[in-house]
Amino acid sequence: MNDIPDRIPTPCPSCSPDLETVHEVLTTTEGGGTLTVRCSECGHVHKVQPEQEREVTLDVVVSQGGESFTANVTTPEDETIEVGDEFILETEEVLSTVRVTSVELDGQKRREKADAADVETVWTREVDNVAVNVTVHPQDGSRNDSHSITVHVPGDYEFEVGEIEEFGDDEFEIDAFVVRDDADGYDRDRYEMEGDTVLAKDTKRVYAYDQQTSAWSAW
Repeated sequence: MNDIPDRIPTPCPSCSPDLETVHEVLTTTEGGGTLTVRCSECGHVHKVQPEQEREVTLDVVVSQGGESFTANVTTPEDETIEVGDEFILETEEVLSTVRVTSVELDGQKRREKADAADVETVWTREVDNVAVNVTVHPQDGSRNDSHSITVHVPGDYEFEVGEIEEFGDDEFEIDAFVVRDDADGYDRDRYEMEGDTVLAKDTKRVYAYDQQTSAWSAW
């Protein structure tokens, strides 16, 4: 196995049968089932059977561009799965970074975190590329003529309050933004001070003022 270390702690039957000492790993059997090791204290060579890490297979539901699909991942059973965690999901159909949005246990119980052995389904969303909803107000501040657009950007794209953005025919100045519940590293939900920044993958909604017209009409 490629993940067997060069040295391991294990009891030595010659000099310390009741205490672990550092042993050098000499050889492994095919599949890594048995290790031949040498005690660093007395040089005694013997074989050991390393403890095998138990794994579980989890269902992962991925939200991607308004659609969703289900995949499977294998992880150690004592691994903690927590809302906000990100990991690379690799299947035959997709290779992308996803973020945990909900952890479901047996009986459809939802938790913020749980050991993998207790998890039924992991709900996630793709964060490599994301869709961000933007509410755009006219320059005169009239909220009745506001409209919404959706911009598609990389997950690490940064929005900043006070900055002017251009997406196709839309040009707007960012006034505020709201952070997603699964985002980490923010101390509040809404930011509106000039210079405040947020990553697109952490953004629930952006509020902005149109930079092209003061108002518009359906006529």
